Amino acid sequence: MSPLTSPARLGRWAPPLALAAIWVTMTALNPRFMSAVNLTNLTLQIVAVGAIAVAVVLVLLIGEIDLSVGAVSGFGAAVVAVLSVKAGWPAAPAILSGLATGACVGLLHALMVTRVGVPSFVVTLAGLLTWQGALLLVLGDTGTVNINDTGLVGIAGTFLAPELGWALAAAFTGAAVAVVGLRARRSAVGHVGGRRDASPWNSWPWLVGSAGAIVAVAVFNADRGVPLAVVLFLVLLAGGDLVMRRTRLGRHAVATGSDASAARRAGISVDRIRMVVFSLASVLAVTGGILAASRLLAVNQSSGGTDVMLTAVAAAVIGGTSLFGGRGSVWSALLGSLVVGSLANGLDLLGASPAIRLIVTGSVLAIAVGLDTWARRSG
Repeated sequence: MSPLTSPARLGRWAPPLALAAIWVTMTALNPRFMSAVNLTNLTLQIVAVGAIAVAVVLVLLIGEIDLSVGAVSGFGAAVVAVLSVKAGWPAAPAILSGLATGACVGLLHALMVTRVGVPSFVVTLAGLLTWQGALLLVLGDTGTVNINDTGLVGIAGTFLAPELGWALAAAFTGAAVAVVGLRARRSAVGHVGGRRDASPWNSWPWLVGSAGAIVAVAVFNADRGVPLAVVLFLVLLAGGDLVMRRTRLGRHAVATGSDASAARRAGISVDRIRMVVFSLASVLAVTGGILAASRLLAVNQSSGGTDVMLTAVAAAVIGGTSLFGGRGSVWSALLGSLVVGSLANGLDLLGASPAIRLIVTGSVLAIAVGLDTWARRSG
């Protein structure tokens, strides 16, 4: 089999090709899809699910699964809303309390997995039901908490001035040029040292990213400006990618997902890695719940419903993270969220029924899982 058509390479290029195909098709069927207003709305729609998809990616990387991320996102957002609205707390302490709640939930899940030995599928399935019930208790009899008059609204309702948006794009482009230049100099003087990512030829993601940043800022400024929520989401992705690729925690997490027994023999504390990752994943889930509440201006009984969890898992897998552990990237959450969000947004513009949207999304997920399974068996 040609290296160009190997399962691994096909699996790597399938998500961006699928996204390009979706955008071309939707634009041909409805030109409004590529309008600045719609693209801005699309990015705002995927931010919350994208943050939860990052949580799913982290758990999948260690070879586990978390079915409670949607319920945890709603529960954490309800804690923040109640503290902010009913208790009168400022936005910052309320948000920190919600994130701390998520960390405790994740730690509890991890202790059940590592100390008791219950499979993560069962633990988080029970958590899905438990935290949905906790959401109802926190919201109380009204079942809804509006956040119209709190500082939480500013998260999703703030747009940067055009000049600030261009400044961010220029800063990222400058960083990309610096990285490419540094790698070129290292390669020229023979200081690559065997590191694959030190070659200037592997700097294309930086170049593509800088071009994408310029185009994105131009599109956003043609509407209302760069959304603050999108900036926060990209910072979250960049930080998560840095942790997973450049720190001991990230390397040990991937090793645990690839082969837990081998990781233990190598001296890695697998249980500790699982506890950290589950806690971090629940914090990210609450982050997604807060972003969703800020956009909808409320937390209610349907916040973080089962469809949120299913969409987040679909986004993580469609973006290229393996269901079998040990392979994937934090950035796959962005790519998968764009695919799922573009499908939903485009079908809404076409007036398709919810049934059609679910069928199409499920079909794309099945194809992504099939490619992942094929790549794993061939590898």
